[in-house]
Amino acid sequence: MKLEVVPAERLALRGARFIAATLRSAVAARGHATVAFSGGSTAGPLLEALAGVDVPWPAIDVLQVDERVAPEGHPDRNLTTLQRCLLDHVPLPRDHLHAMPVDAEDLDAAAVAYAATLRDVAGRPATLDLVHLGLGTDGHTASLVPDLPAPSPDETPDPVIVTPVYEGRQRLTLTVPVLSRARQVLWFVSGASKAPIVRRLVDGDSSILAGQVRRSRSLLLLDPDAAAELPFDSTDAASPEIGSS
Repeated sequence: MKLEVVPAERLALRGARFIAATLRSAVAARGHATVAFSGGSTAGPLLEALAGVDVPWPAIDVLQVDERVAPEGHPDRNLTTLQRCLLDHVPLPRDHLHAMPVDAEDLDAAAVAYAATLRDVAGRPATLDLVHLGLGTDGHTASLVPDLPAPSPDETPDPVIVTPVYEGRQRLTLTVPVLSRARQVLWFVSGASKAPIVRRLVDGDSSILAGQVRRSRSLLLLDPDAAAELPFDSTDAASPEIGSS
């Protein structure tokens, strides 16, 4: 895992430039690219910055990491933020947006359908070019929340699952194997409230769900407040690379 600490006022632009460069490289290598975006409190500024940088949108398929079960257009929907902050401003073909079908009456069937979409867009097994992740103060990422039932040791988790109610909403979410297979993961984290859990993520604490995502091919992008409890000088631009298991 690589780690960068960036002044708060430049964090969103740094993240946007990283996403853009990763997607341009994927398009150059394979003719198209796939990216999955998370929601959360930090997503809006990142997506707004991404709308202003050079991305070959006609060659890209956009998916969701997770989504709350809420009516279309509701502010709780991650898609609402994604649409308002990014997709309304870029030339992404309409059929290149693959929204999680949380309006479905049968959520289990919706999860199966989205897993099929993943395979259609990103191959078998689904391998996304870039996954954007946030980090909750309780150690969750995507909607892999603390009270999520763990699969049995001999069970391979489904690519997409329905979660229990968390903070008032059920959700659909990609699971750890899909996140870990991504060619690149961008962790985008800001704010002092995240500092303790950032330290646990950096320390490789697998008791938090975020800590179960593969650490290689990932960049942890932080502002100074989120990096405040790390055991090195976070003002140093050359922050160390940390364990990549």
